[in-house]
Amino acid sequence: MIKGSEKRRPEYPIESLILDRWSPRAMSGETISPNELRRLFEAARWAPSSFNAQQWRALYAGRESEHWAMFLDLLVEGNRVWAQQAAALVVFISRKNFEYNSKPSVTHSYDCGAAWQNFALQGFSQGLVVHGMQGFDYDRARRELKIPDEFEIEAMVAVGKPGDKTALPEKLQESESPNER
Repeated sequence: MIKGSEKRRPEYPIESLILDRWSPRAMSGETISPNELRRLFEAARWAPSSFNAQQWRALYAGRESEHWAMFLDLLVEGNRVWAQQAAALVVFISRKNFEYNSKPSVTHSYDCGAAWQNFALQGFSQGLVVHGMQGFDYDRARRELKIPDEFEIEAMVAVGKPGDKTALPEKLQESESPNER
């Protein structure tokens, strides 16, 4: 996998894990083990959150699960064309109110973002492709995944083993490298 530092030059020194992480789309279609995926969720669990409430949740389907087609079908066509080669699709959601006192959690989305970042960095450190996206049907996700109204649907993520970029549509092949930021 191409490292971001091969193309990027930060204005100030930062950790290579942050500089090298980017969001490729080319995935091999291979499955990943449950333990590989659990490591990503464990990293998300260690993210900071208001009152340590961990307002986020993650719904997911592995490519060999009975729910794979439902998750894949939620994506817009532009994402489905490449995400179909992922090993897992994950929907991040966050609880709008604290569970312990039912008061509004103003930073629930912010806290979920911290969990997503840990998830992405852990995946990158494991040599996986981790690509977040907003291009999916949020209303259908709520209905079909039975997400209660007390949760905000935040984003969807494709996770998989790196693949050959030539398997992507030509338009996507052209952009399959880290940006310069």
